[in-house]
Amino acid sequence: MRELEYPFDSNYILTNKKKLRRRLLADGSSRIHKRIAILGMSTTHDIKEILELFLLNYGIEPAFYESEYAQGWNDALFDNPELVAFKPDIIFIHTSSRNITDWPAVTDSRDTVNGKLESCCSRYRQLWEKIEARYACPVIQNNFELPFWRLMGNRDAWDYRGRVRFTARLNEKFADWADSHENFYINDLNYLAASYGLEQWSNPFYYHMYKYVLAVPAIPAFAFNLANIIKSIYGKNKKAFALDLDNTLWGGIVGDDGADNIEIGQETPVAQLYSEFQSYIRAHKDIGVLLTVNSKNDRENALAGLARPDSILKQDDFIDIEANWESKDRNLLTIAGNLNIGADAMVFVDDNPAEREMVRQGVPGAAVPELSEPEHYIEILDRAGYFELTAFSADDLSRSEMYRANAERKKSEASFADYDSYLDSLEMQGEIAPFAPLYMSRIAQLTNKSNQFNLTTKRCSQADIEAVAADPAYITRYGRLSDKFGDNGVVSVVFGHRGQQDTPRADGTEFHIDLWLMSCRVLRRGMEDAMLDSLVSACRQCGIQKIWGYYYPTAKNKMVQDFYTTMGFTKVSEDADGNTVCVLDLAQGYEKRNRHIGVTGS
Repeated sequence: MRELEYPFDSNYILTNKKKLRRRLLADGSSRIHKRIAILGMSTTHDIKEILELFLLNYGIEPAFYESEYAQGWNDALFDNPELVAFKPDIIFIHTSSRNITDWPAVTDSRDTVNGKLESCCSRYRQLWEKIEARYACPVIQNNFELPFWRLMGNRDAWDYRGRVRFTARLNEKFADWADSHENFYINDLNYLAASYGLEQWSNPFYYHMYKYVLAVPAIPAFAFNLANIIKSIYGKNKKAFALDLDNTLWGGIVGDDGADNIEIGQETPVAQLYSEFQSYIRAHKDIGVLLTVNSKNDRENALAGLARPDSILKQDDFIDIEANWESKDRNLLTIAGNLNIGADAMVFVDDNPAEREMVRQGVPGAAVPELSEPEHYIEILDRAGYFELTAFSADDLSRSEMYRANAERKKSEASFADYDSYLDSLEMQGEIAPFAPLYMSRIAQLTNKSNQFNLTTKRCSQADIEAVAADPAYITRYGRLSDKFGDNGVVSVVFGHRGQQDTPRADGTEFHIDLWLMSCRVLRRGMEDAMLDSLVSACRQCGIQKIWGYYYPTAKNKMVQDFYTTMGFTKVSEDADGNTVCVLDLAQGYEKRNRHIGVTGS
């Protein structure tokens, strides 16, 4: 919904929140359902309502538990029965500098101030540890915005008794906790307030009149930032940039001006502006974002612009370059197809409003930021939160190279008339084993990103994955795959439980697959055969006689609707909606399927 995309009109959202909610709920979108507990130490009602709008727009339909005014602390520490029964998927703790009750005084000694710091941190650690033990779900915690006033002026920033310094030290303690605890995330109130403008953000009127710790007009900016964390946890991030060239990555039109005369480099202020933007875009490769080009240009002109010595971005930085005279909506679909990702995972960046509108109309779901002047390009993309980072694995660091290697595999495949010979030529090696701590983050990431080869589209946080791995009623398998072109990383995940379909039992003799997914990067390479072989072996070791598989159709996973039957399962039932149940009877024998992958692991 355009009204909820950055940059948005906060006043419009606040005024029309009910109308926007009705439109979102009536649009027919398929959404995942999540239970979110808001533990507030101040008023949170409007925050909850605006947060719901942004989450609905991201494909998440939330149910909320909202603590009574300023009762969030007690609800968590003393096991409010309503909160316990709610079984939250995420807990958000809404605090601010207004909740710091024991500030340093100018008469305090250094030891006294350190004691106050430790006392405040200890109180929060007690809360976090209780939530972790009781609910085992992701926790989002605000850090602290700067105080509204400075008793000592600039000295407040460096004197051990200053409130500004005290706030900075508290934020560093919170950051240390987040850095050392998985499933704990900081909602950066400090940055938000600074970006919004501290005087407007902390306007005392709204606290003393309504007990909101931030100005009501700032609530949409706050809720949007919080929604970005939640959508990232549940795999709703975008995956790739599709970038225009002329007047987007450089100033001028390379076909008219020539590569020597476009604005890039350090010679002019405008050139410096575009160089800074290119540096910003290139940095995204390091967090696993794929870079592509979607330009109306002759290819040689496009490459000439990228070949300039002072261009930050080079041809090799891009996984795909579509520089031609096709319409840009068609090119975007081509890029998505070449990368084997959904077009709705793309962010199309173009200075031309007509091209942006064409892509909006032609590729629904793709993000199309509304750019203005070049000096605001970075601000618009950065604030939009397309690639909010809540999990970061080793695979993210090498994602561009993985996709580049995939392109080489496609070229190699074309040279083989026999597909089995092609698979053998890849010299594939697989690692298949129970879930391991090293890969928990990546496994959770896959459950939230994989849509096409995903039989049940069950979404899991890292806390969910860790709980499954620790439960003796469950059998888990991850699969890594490498070949002569490179390492694909963890590409497949299977887990399920023994017992009845809805009742896990460690001693059950039947096994139910709760989730089976695979990255589309490795489709048709036999990894599914190797995964099933490993799963069957584990089930037999546990005395399991039958393996039950379930397919629940979505708008994106039609490609696997017949997967189980092609893998030797027998279809037992299928309802009018296409929900299918299949079974593999191990008592009737099982012949190993994998013929092309050398497998290690257990």
